This record gives sequence, C-alpha cells and structure tokens, in this order.
Amino acid sequence: MTGATPILELERVSKRFVGVDALVDISLRVYGGEVLCLLGDNGAGKSTLIKIMSGVHRPSGGQMSVSGRTVRFTNPHDANALGIATVHQTGGTVAMMSVARNFFLGAEPTRGRWPLRRLDKKAAGTIAIEQLKALGIARITDGTRLVGSMSGGERQALAIARAMHFGARLLILDEPTASLGVKEAAHVLRMIMQARSRGVGVVLVTHNPSHALAVGDHFGVLIRGAIADDFRKGEKSRSDLVDLMAGGEEMEALEAELAELTT
Repeated sequence: MTGATPILELERVSKRFVGVDALVDISLRVYGGEVLCLLGDNGAGKSTLIKIMSGVHRPSGGQMSVSGRTVRFTNPHDANALGIATVHQTGGTVAMMSVARNFFLGAEPTRGRWPLRRLDKKAAGTIAIEQLKALGIARITDGTRLVGSMSGGERQALAIARAMHFGARLLILDEPTASLGVKEAAHVLRMIMQARSRGVGVVLVTHNPSHALAVGDHFGVLIRGAIADDFRKGEKSRSDLVDLMAGGEEMEALEAELAELTT
C-alpha cells in the first residue's frame, strides 16, 4: 500500500488504567481493501485497542489519524461519523426485534408528513433483505422475522450488512467467529473478503490463527499490551503465528521446565 493514505493510523498509542499499562506504543495502519488481523491471547490488549479505535476509550498517549487527519474521539458516535463501525460477537442485535428494525435501529425510513409520519415497514424490510442477500444470506426472506430466531452467523451478517449500508469505510470485527460452527465461521470469513473486495478496510480481532491466515493481508500480534510482531501475508507460517501468540520464548522456557519435571 505504498503511497496510499491509510483509513486509520495509530502512532505510538498507549492506554494506562490505574496501575496498569494496558497498551504500550501501538503503531498500526489500516488501509481500504485490506484486512488487518489483530491476534493475541486473552489479556493481550486486543479489546482495549479496538475500544480506542472505535471511540469507547481515549488513549493516554500517542496519536490517531483518519484519512491523514488527526482525530480525537470522545465517544463511539465520533468514530461512526467518520465511517468506523464496530461489530461485536453478538452483532449488537436485539433478539426481540425484527430483522428490519435491527437493520435500521435509530435510522428507520419513514413515510408521510409530520405529524402523521410513520415507519415505512415495507421499505425497511425490502432493503434489509436485499442487503443480506448481497452478502450471501438467502435463507432470511422476511424482514418481520425476529432476530432471536436467527443463527449466530446470520446475526453477524446482519450487523455487517447494516454497517456497510450506512457507509462504513472501516469495519472492526471483534471475534466474529468465536462462537460459530465451522460452516457459519466460513461464511463470516467469506463476508470479510466481500467487504475487502468493495474497498472497505477490515480489522479482524481473533485468537484463531487459521481464520486470520485465511483472510488476512497484514497481521499484528499483541503480547501484554505491545506489538510483538507486525508482518504481511506469506511472511509467517501458521506454526510461527501460534508460537508468537503463545508467548514465543516464554513458551519455550515453560516447555523446557515441564520436560525437566517429567524426566
């Protein structure tokens, strides 16, 4: 991506809570049409990092830029306004609301004039179903269907379709395949590749190296709040990646210690 301007850039970003350095000097760039995979074990700092990217937390130090312009998010609305959308494991959906209402949630199409303006249910349902079909979800054909009756993968699809419909330039996906079966996880990975093909930048947060290697272009491995390695597709094998996530030298020392105890 030489010469291109990243959608989102972090320069030496840190986050400190009381007595804890959650993130230390994180520098990353996310480009349009590219998937950046953030990997690490539990407690590595992945959740804190995406909360800073999405405006939930403010960094304690460092700088963030969107399309080359320095920004300071005070809340998630600031990030959304600049085209940064975050999709969590559940997709952020409301189980007892319909597909159409979940898709528009707060931005519903209306018909008629005030004071008789009302929700245009037909238009909402039609658009929601069309956007789901565009991402390969053909089983959902009724916009009035309750989201609670959908599978985990279908909920993820709904959240991703919603974000892209409302102009997301950068999708931050927080462990989107964590609770899914093999087939549903594969479908979510296909949706990530579709988003990339449309020029959307994707940050995939995962602890699954196989899923990361299947779709990733750029990889960052976090250990104890710092970037332990930063590399491009093809530069590391799956076993290299697993070793990094497990702690590298620390894991080798532990294995040697265990070997001594069992001899």
